[in-house]
Amino acid sequence: MMKKVVTIIRKEWAEVFKKKLILSTVIFMPLLFTAIPLAMLFFTRDAGSSDLTSDIPPQFLQYCQSDLSSGECLQVMMVNQFLVLFMLIPLIIPVNIAAYSIVGEKTTRSLEPLLATPITTIELLTAKNLAAAIPAVIATWLAFILYIVGALIIVQSANIMAALLNPSWWFAVIIVGPLLAILSVNFSLMVSSRVNDPRVAEQLSAVVILPVLAVFIGQIAGFFLVNQQLIFIMAIVLILVDSLMIIFAVRLFQRETILTRWK
Repeated sequence: MMKKVVTIIRKEWAEVFKKKLILSTVIFMPLLFTAIPLAMLFFTRDAGSSDLTSDIPPQFLQYCQSDLSSGECLQVMMVNQFLVLFMLIPLIIPVNIAAYSIVGEKTTRSLEPLLATPITTIELLTAKNLAAAIPAVIATWLAFILYIVGALIIVQSANIMAALLNPSWWFAVIIVGPLLAILSVNFSLMVSSRVNDPRVAEQLSAVVILPVLAVFIGQIAGFFLVNQQLIFIMAIVLILVDSLMIIFAVRLFQRETILTRWK
């Protein structure tokens, strides 16, 4: 089984990374999302010595540890709002890869020979899941490591650095990130197996980004705070949702229907 899966993954990567749009998304979007919180750190690096307690919304005070000044607390608060961007990376990248995965192969007439092989549906979807999820997860982890390195260079205060390296964000990136990638991949595969145009597949698959985007906007607007409890709840919900999405993806991927309807 693994040999077949690895073969399909290599084939997927050889095809999708020929697309400049997909390749640029995998490379430049994580760099952009890394640059935003680092820019916030750089431009607020002198805030640590300021007395800015009155400027901090009450809901963000939980970011303020006892050993942080009000200026340092404001700096940590502003940067933490943009760390949600690292949870968007494993959603956006798989959309571009997985949406092309099936409908793109149909337009290039490479899907029919693949479906005619003795590979099972489970093996095929496993390979396509991994082919889309692995680049997204690696890009997310590398972007977060780059953020940590940049923060170590910019930040002079050990207290601020300790606050920025909150275990909640490590959990969000290392655990929740792959779960988000699985959700994005399977939703995109479901859409891709039902439409005939790669652009339509990408547009419809982008709907999966909206919940995390709403979390990002909601935190910036001050409606709620992404904390350890919320991230843990997200992980539990994603495990359940991912399980259902995988089941639905397998059931909706009907090889004979795809081949006959798209003739």
